[in-house]
Amino acid sequence: MQATTDYISVSSKGNRDMIDITPGIRNAIAKAGVRSGIVTVFVPGSTAAITTLEFEPGLTKDLDEFLEKLIPYNYDYSHHQTWHDDNGSSHLQAAMLGPSVTIPVVNGALTLGTWQQVVLIDCDTRPRSRKIVVQMLY
Repeated sequence: MQATTDYISVSSKGNRDMIDITPGIRNAIAKAGVRSGIVTVFVPGSTAAITTLEFEPGLTKDLDEFLEKLIPYNYDYSHHQTWHDDNGSSHLQAAMLGPSVTIPVVNGALTLGTWQQVVLIDCDTRPRSRKIVVQMLY
């Protein structure tokens, strides 16, 4: 078994900005020449998440509103008192969604559904630069 690691760099607006990173993952797979294996996509940091969804305006708005209702930004989190900042909800939202996904690669292609994309959700309260890890095992 062989492992190859690549990276995708993105800049986000924060506040649950969602960025489709599927093209970057496909590019990493093609560049490495992976035909069969798995790819793990991971975002370092505790205020961003990686997930899959249908990346279209209605659903991204629905997810944004759902996260705000479930874990609102405007709440007095203990984290704010500890660090004197405002991103307690960011940590909780990212923890709930998770920092990574693993996807099978078959015949050189991600095995995503027809309407499924891999997205970064940056839950932090400010713009951020993120370096996403794409590790392929084949």
